[in-house]
Amino acid sequence: MTALMSQRVSSGAPWEKTVGYCRAIRRGGYIAVSGTVAVGTDGKTFAPGDAYQQTKRCLAIIEKALHELGTDLTAVIRTRLFVTDIKRWQEYGRAHGEAFAAMPPATTMVEVKGLMSPEMLVEVEADAVMAT
Repeated sequence: MTALMSQRVSSGAPWEKTVGYCRAIRRGGYIAVSGTVAVGTDGKTFAPGDAYQQTKRCLAIIEKALHELGTDLTAVIRTRLFVTDIKRWQEYGRAHGEAFAAMPPATTMVEVKGLMSPEMLVEVEADAVMAT
């Protein structure tokens, strides 16, 4: 019996080592992308207060990880959005809908008490399946 090899990518976030996780992992044709928050290249919260732009940034980080693993957003079959204010669902949803207009995945959006920083409004997870 041959064990499946795993391929991991990191986003370079400083808390990856502390918490002990990677941005995304591929095993065979399955890819799991860790919860992704809107962090800029400077390590600070991207677009504080802007739910739409934060969601777009989360999805851009996810897309970059998918590219590093050999695929793109069209391979995504499921997303989960953890939001701090469900009343703003249309802002989060608009960004999500734009990213996945051609190939909508199954999705869930739930309100949570808070994220790592009070400026963070959304965290997105994704699962993808690609041909092996």
